[in-house]
Amino acid sequence: MVWTRWRESSGRSGKDAERDAPLDAARWSRGARVALMLVAFVVMVGFAVTLARLTLEPSAASERLTHTNLRPGDSIRDYLSRPAFRDTVKQLGGNIALGVPFGLLLPVLAPRARGLLRVVVATAAVMTLVELVQGALITGRAFDVDDVILNSAGALLGYLLLGRRLGRAVHPRRRHWWHRFTRRAP
Repeated sequence: MVWTRWRESSGRSGKDAERDAPLDAARWSRGARVALMLVAFVVMVGFAVTLARLTLEPSAASERLTHTNLRPGDSIRDYLSRPAFRDTVKQLGGNIALGVPFGLLLPVLAPRARGLLRVVVATAAVMTLVELVQGALITGRAFDVDDVILNSAGALLGYLLLGRRLGRAVHPRRRHWWHRFTRRAP
């Protein structure tokens, strides 16, 4: 239905329209959707291991350099004011990059997590837990609210770039009872 409307509204027909079709759940077989979900699960497990290694390993060498940040924007301003551009990109870009997999994989793995706000809230919740563990239990690490903000921004970016389309490709929209009143005329 979506595919037909897109093809008709685009003014294209035949092979050109099929070749340029957006990701559409109706065109995907059940096996392809299951395979994509399996790949997404494997990638998410790999990402979880990588996230744990990057964020939950002790760093005794940096223990005296760390400090807890509960004021949004303080760490970001601090990184932006440093003369070493490479360190700024590494810290800010790294935290944004850590959030992108959430935006890509959550809509594929959990259909109820589909939606911009849900992805950002789920990412913020997970990353807040990671930061709390860092601050309370890991030597040389501290809680930083800016890390949570940057991770959530990365998830937002991942969701907007590709996560939304992937989620809809794997989990088609359900038809609800009220849709029968909103049908479009052919």
